[in-house]
Amino acid sequence: MNGLLEELLACESRVWEALVTGDAKADSAALSEDFLGVYPDGFAAKDSHIGQLSDGPTVLRYRLSQMRVMPLGSDHALLAYRAEYTRVGRGESEVMFVSSIWRRDGAGWINIFSQDTPATGIAVP
Repeated sequence: MNGLLEELLACESRVWEALVTGDAKADSAALSEDFLGVYPDGFAAKDSHIGQLSDGPTVLRYRLSQMRVMPLGSDHALLAYRAEYTRVGRGESEVMFVSSIWRRDGAGWINIFSQDTPATGIAVP
């Protein structure tokens, strides 16, 4: 993995770990104030993303694969990947493809945009 991909994967993994642990503070720290999420059920702002953790963890386990990174200038980059995960209280795993845009923030990165696309059974290499 190249350096940018490793950096962004670490950032993205912190978001997933916040969902596993129910850590709203860690989730908040990863998202910009003007964060926009585009999900199958509509748009979400930062407070909606954090709000999903109000009753605790939402994800039991996850696995990220097929990572791709695309620089979008000197201070922005897109991370795209396949996520297989199991929600708390459900037995079956789900699969989606995620695209996240990150903006350089000091020495680190902050998530400004994320779009989740549920897998529909199309074979992906």
